[in-house]
Amino acid sequence: MTLNRQLLPWALLLAAALAAPWLMEDQGYGIRVLTLVLLFAAMGQSWNIVGGLANQISLGHAAFFGLGAYTSTLLLMRYGISPWLGIVAAMAVAALAGALLSLPTMRLRGHYFALATLAFGEVLRAIANTWASVTGGPVGVSIPFSEGLSQMQFKSSIPYYYLMLGAALITSIVFALISRSRLGYRLRAVKANPQAAEVIGVNTARTRILAAVISAALMGACGTLYAQFIYFFDPDTVFSLVGISVRVALICIIGGVGTVAGPLIGALVIIPLEEVFNDWLSGHTAGVSQLAFGLILIAIILIEPRGLSALWARLRNLAGRQHA
Repeated sequence: MTLNRQLLPWALLLAAALAAPWLMEDQGYGIRVLTLVLLFAAMGQSWNIVGGLANQISLGHAAFFGLGAYTSTLLLMRYGISPWLGIVAAMAVAALAGALLSLPTMRLRGHYFALATLAFGEVLRAIANTWASVTGGPVGVSIPFSEGLSQMQFKSSIPYYYLMLGAALITSIVFALISRSRLGYRLRAVKANPQAAEVIGVNTARTRILAAVISAALMGACGTLYAQFIYFFDPDTVFSLVGISVRVALICIIGGVGTVAGPLIGALVIIPLEEVFNDWLSGHTAGVSQLAFGLILIAIILIEPRGLSALWARLRNLAGRQHA
């Protein structure tokens, strides 16, 4: 019965998510925002593996996202390889980059690790901007439209919605499985005290590298989905520090770091809030929408530093005690 109670909210949430696009206008603004919510939830869940379980606050996940977008897109445009195969290549390239980044940074913690990952993402952005013969440089890449399932391109917005829903579901399941596996317990041990973890036999280097590789691979897959959904991108978009790396970390922090529900809640709050403030306040003094958005986020963190998922659990427990 306890297991059923735990699964019931998730089943209801999944049923609502499956029905949502049919209640909206196809090609409308609402379904587009929801599609982005699901994509960023998947990206947040990818980040959550290293940021939540291992407490390695990465500010360079845009590097893996951008590599995924460019890998699958270049394979499609130059060699005609379907994005369904390109997504596998994107995950492999991003995973390799994650491993290479982990080797020199696995002993770093806190702000040192964050700055190292930030630098990695910025270096790749600079390379993509200057290597115009491959990436298109600042001009960017425009993907020719050729409708078909094999090309992962559709006139309707609904297939894209379900692709992102599948990505959010898969990344959430992967996170949940890792969280309950030996790797998850090792990551928590490394998070709590790396020296003590080494003493009890945990190979901290291998544990961190494995987590980084899985996280990077999932982020690379999200990059492919983004490229096929947007059709146009440039280095400053897919390797963006603020637009990708910081936003993904913020989604997890606001929703609840280290929890399955955290990235889902964070994306469901942050992405629509950004859209609302940009719509309402973009015509006013420059920066007003960002200021209002930032104040709300600060208020959430001050009320409950562990995120909205913890706040919801606290309110539910309080209501349960009052009812009893």
